[in-house]
Amino acid sequence: MNMDIKRLVLGFVFLFSVLTLWNKWAVYNGKAPLFAPQPPASASAVANAGGVPPAPTVAAAGTPAASATSATAPAETPVHSEPVTVTTDVFKAVFDTEGAQLKHLELLQHQDAKDPSKNVVIFDDTPKLTYLAQTGLTGDLYPNHRSGYTVRPGPRSLDNGDQLQVVFDSEKGGVKLSKIFTFKRGSYSVDVKHEVTNNTAAPITPTLYMQLVRDGTPPERVSRFAPSTFNGPAVYTDADKFQKLTFEKIEKGTADHANHADNGWVALIQHFFVSAFIPQEKTPRDIFARKVDNNLYAIGTTQTLPVLAPGATEATDATLYSGPQETAVLEKVAPGFDLVKDYGFFTLVAKPIFWMMAQIHNMLGNWGWTIIVFTVLMKIVFFPLSASSFRSMAKMKVVGPKMQAIRERYKSDPQKMNQAMMELYKEEKVNPLGGCLPVLVQMPVFIALYSVLQASVETRNAPWVGWIHDLSTPDPLYILPALLAVMMFIQTKLNPAPPDPVQAKVMMVMPLVFSAMFFLFPSGVVLYYVINTVLTIAQQWIINNKLAPKAA
Repeated sequence: MNMDIKRLVLGFVFLFSVLTLWNKWAVYNGKAPLFAPQPPASASAVANAGGVPPAPTVAAAGTPAASATSATAPAETPVHSEPVTVTTDVFKAVFDTEGAQLKHLELLQHQDAKDPSKNVVIFDDTPKLTYLAQTGLTGDLYPNHRSGYTVRPGPRSLDNGDQLQVVFDSEKGGVKLSKIFTFKRGSYSVDVKHEVTNNTAAPITPTLYMQLVRDGTPPERVSRFAPSTFNGPAVYTDADKFQKLTFEKIEKGTADHANHADNGWVALIQHFFVSAFIPQEKTPRDIFARKVDNNLYAIGTTQTLPVLAPGATEATDATLYSGPQETAVLEKVAPGFDLVKDYGFFTLVAKPIFWMMAQIHNMLGNWGWTIIVFTVLMKIVFFPLSASSFRSMAKMKVVGPKMQAIRERYKSDPQKMNQAMMELYKEEKVNPLGGCLPVLVQMPVFIALYSVLQASVETRNAPWVGWIHDLSTPDPLYILPALLAVMMFIQTKLNPAPPDPVQAKVMMVMPLVFSAMFFLFPSGVVLYYVINTVLTIAQQWIINNKLAPKAA
């Protein structure tokens, strides 16, 4: 078999292996099967989503029990449900007076990928999506996310000021819970303060919980051919670092994660966006991940408050982040929070790549031109390796007639054929693997760059020129994929032709087969491959005509 055909076969095997590993990695990290979606949450779950975490049965040493279990709680009275809408320059948030839950959240500066007339919706409470932020006191004796709340009068829109505060109050069992949400201009972080007041005649030790509740159905992708990204809960602590969970393991009760800490955060991750509760630092808390109902799961923390004497009040702070996975923003929210932007296996390579692209973007202000400039710089850096690869291929092209003659001469004796081939390689000083090794060295960088372009919300809704209005979605006119097919065809013509006519025809068809996949890939990814292929052709032509040995 011709060495170029061997390289092609090796390339197919490598590509198939990468895709297989990628799929297994994605499934391991929470990707649902494409053709086996999770069933929708039950009607009862949607109506009353997120069970209240049980209260501790044993209080801290020397204090009475925090509360009884739900079995001893008094009967619930009907709770009035009324929406409370809050608007800032980046949010449209809708709370419910039932539980003071955050039941709907739109990002006003991010448009829906399929319908640009609509905003991206993070939290929602519909049959299609259940995604809620809930807080309260554990057990059923004190106010929780099922209790009725009153909202204090005040502005609901951030018009001229820099911050907006919304306060909900509820009292149950002689204990008052106030939830104070503070929105700030230009920020996706919401300050959340809980004030607990003991209006009973005995000391109490309440436990505060904060949880994110979501169904396990993967978000709808813009393109079914685009690679799936991680969708599910995550936990971070200083000791155990970043831990991704899966809804499947939570379902089975086998999710392994940090259970106790005095730092860190819990989050729900999806492509481009993330929501997280970040409790106050240096505050001991327990971390839980549990199934709430059919296809409904919760990730959260519980925090035991100090003993409250009669008439005493205790306050604790936290942050609720819900927004895009912008690296510059995530790094400022909490330690380790930038890890939610997951680049996969090649994170160590991908993070410096994104940093370099961000510096280029700061100068150019356009992500399309940033991709082009970065691709050119990478080609310059790897030119020595590419030159070595092309020289090797050119040498193989020169000795091609001699190799064909050996095949014809020893076609009935494979052993002598291989021996003659090795002697030819030695005589002509040709390394049959010389064209492969430089490519393999560059492969991690190119895969990492692909991961950067796939994971970076910075390219979402980012235009390039003319018809390209969003580098994270497919080319609407298919110009870039068609151009890529032409470039790949030209590149094939520059490579040594296989001696077998059938193989030669296959090689000519391959550009069309490969480029067809790119018709539904994000245009930013296709732009990278177009520029990379054009530069590869230029390098190959220069080396073939200026630096490579000529046939006698």
